[in-house]
Amino acid sequence: MLGAIGSFSAMAVAGRELGPILDTFEIMMYRSFFGVIIVVALAFGSGTWREIKTDALGLHFIRNIAHFAGQNLWFYAVTVIPMAQLFALEFTSPLWVIVLAPFILGERMTRVRVTAAVMGFIGILIVARPDMDGINSGMIAAASCAIFFALVAMFTKRLTRSQSITCILFYLTVMQLVFGIICAGYDGDIALPGWSNMPLLVLIGICGLVAHFCITKALTIAPATVVVPIDFARLPIIAIVAMLFYGEALDIWVFVGAVIIFAGNYFNIWHETRKTA
Repeated sequence: MLGAIGSFSAMAVAGRELGPILDTFEIMMYRSFFGVIIVVALAFGSGTWREIKTDALGLHFIRNIAHFAGQNLWFYAVTVIPMAQLFALEFTSPLWVIVLAPFILGERMTRVRVTAAVMGFIGILIVARPDMDGINSGMIAAASCAIFFALVAMFTKRLTRSQSITCILFYLTVMQLVFGIICAGYDGDIALPGWSNMPLLVLIGICGLVAHFCITKALTIAPATVVVPIDFARLPIIAIVAMLFYGEALDIWVFVGAVIIFAGNYFNIWHETRKTA
């Protein structure tokens, strides 16, 4: 989880630095290009390339459309709103899973899950503090990316029933490279990064894969009730990073809202794990 926290924080800083130079589609395209190289090299190096199958291409496609949309919104939001605010709104993703799971996974909506979702919504209101002047495109993008990431989580859960991690990561990088080329090149103009920006793009490509691998590995080693609280340490860490690097003020209400969002997430996970114990 420390690896995941470091990777997400590094991605946020690299995305903020690249924002004035490349648009989000271009960032995603270059990120996926380096991701393909890494995944293919690891697949052939470890002998897991045989696990790449074509029997669930439709589900891979839907999952990666959702991930591409969510990641583009995330990279846009990181350039226009405080990083702590983005991370706090992103943490509502598990609560959106609660809301959408009955429709996509056929899971039952319980009183505990409803309570957790309501707590998450209250947390969103505290973080965003919506009024006519406060709502902006960055907040909308951050809140929306959480919904798309929730869809990604649910479709990933369905894929893991029959697909290996190598297979999922292969289609993740390849499909999103194609999406990135199409969206970045629709106007006939794809910006080429300078050599000085190349390390940031490589960093984003590596960190994106490392973060997902670390979280998946953490969940195989420890219960979700242990993993999730560690993940929420991202918020104070990124708030401090943003204060030191970009002079962003620490907003106490972002932390208050994030605590309520965390409480809703943790309450639901604690109840689910106790029920299955």
